[in-house]
Amino acid sequence: MPKDKRPRGAAGRQQAQGVKHPRKALYRARAHANPLSDSQWPVPARPSDYNWSDHFQEFFQAAKGTATALNDRRSIDASEPADAAQPSSPTEAAAALEPAAPTTSATNSADPTPPAQDAGSPQAQANSVEDDPQTLRQQQHEQAADNGQCDLQVRFADVGCGFGGLLVRLSPLYPDKLMVGMEIRDKVTNYVIERVSALRREQPGKFNNITALRTNAMRHLPNFFLKGQLHKLFFLFPDPHFKTANHRRRIIQTFLLAEYAFILAVGGMLYTITDVQELGEWMRSKLDAHPLFQRISDEELDSDPAANLLTSASEEAQKVARNEGKTFRNVYRRICDEDV
Repeated sequence: MPKDKRPRGAAGRQQAQGVKHPRKALYRARAHANPLSDSQWPVPARPSDYNWSDHFQEFFQAAKGTATALNDRRSIDASEPADAAQPSSPTEAAAALEPAAPTTSATNSADPTPPAQDAGSPQAQANSVEDDPQTLRQQQHEQAADNGQCDLQVRFADVGCGFGGLLVRLSPLYPDKLMVGMEIRDKVTNYVIERVSALRREQPGKFNNITALRTNAMRHLPNFFLKGQLHKLFFLFPDPHFKTANHRRRIIQTFLLAEYAFILAVGGMLYTITDVQELGEWMRSKLDAHPLFQRISDEELDSDPAANLLTSASEEAQKVARNEGKTFRNVYRRICDEDV
């Protein structure tokens, strides 16, 4: 019997569905890049200037459809007249015309002393909100999510995303969260974009919440994200920059942690992992010394799906596992300024 030479596994599915995935061999780039160089590319002056809908077109269209359907339903409910209660007998009709006796609540209503306002009431909360445009915008997005609309702000960022393995694994775990991979190497960024596009064609309706863009995260993160916008920030296997003279190029620095704390929401998570022990100790020491980050124990991380992916999701993590290397994971929570 002749041997069946048809492709198996993922390659077979791609051929059957006519979806062509990018090949890494065509997108190879240098492993190291200098984040302190004078390379220039378009960067928004402020987060509101960047149009994320270009990256998440299907997601935004679905959110618009959900909002339209919700508004239509509310319009129908508002236009329907309430059924008036009809008296069932002449006696009930006559009783309805008689003036009602004053009640205790009506008597108390003459008291000029207003009732104490509940501190948790919406009015009290509204009065306590500072006149901060970013705070108001944050509340508007949270209110939209509570009303059944989708959250259209990016919430997860993978800095130095490489070939996008973590994004692909996170997407089905958090389908309602928008995620972006930020990469400084142009060819690698193009690979991730092509990979996501192929996955969307291969599995319609999925992977619409992930994307990638080329930028220098050491310089331009505040240009893309508002204060407290991110819920999760990942730094997986960053460049160790072994030479002492190049330690200033490392992505975890004391002065950069202030920016990470700015764009992370209170309670947000910052994930780091590396296979270089010296770098792992460096990152841990910097984060331990910062007053706005608190280390999370390994026991607490056992229930975090994202933390469990750090050692297996990315291509670099898989390479370390194949070589039976050791990894050094440290995860921190952004704490409130008042707790300092």
